[in-house]
Amino acid sequence: QVQLVESGGGLVQAGGSLRLSCAASGRTFSSYTMGWFRQAPGKEREFVAAINSSGGRTYYADSVKGRLTISRDNAKNTVYLQMNSLTPEDTAVYYCAASDYLGTKSLNEYRYWGQGTQVTVSS
Repeated sequence: QVQLVESGGGLVQAGGSLRLSCAASGRTFSSYTMGWFRQAPGKEREFVAAINSSGGRTYYADSVKGRLTISRDNAKNTVYLQMNSLTPEDTAVYYCAASDYLGTKSLNEYRYWGQGTQVTVSS
């Protein structure tokens, strides 16, 4: 029903930056709350950031506030995650997700998921 494809991951040094993109299929993108989650080896998947359907409200995990910024371009059916001042603690597979309800930080509120993109931050 909804397909999400992440891109933009890669290898960066500590203090560097990356911008992740999430492209959505279909014509209903503008009705979804969108979120970014990440999962490091041996750890549970955790919330990173979310943005409501219009882009007017954003939410962040405490660990990324001030460093990561979520945004969306509904005309392009795309959500972005700008990542600055990266540290090795940010190393993880990053997943884009879509909620057809008013989901924010909870994993189970997101119905559709991308396949993930790897972010590796070296020290």
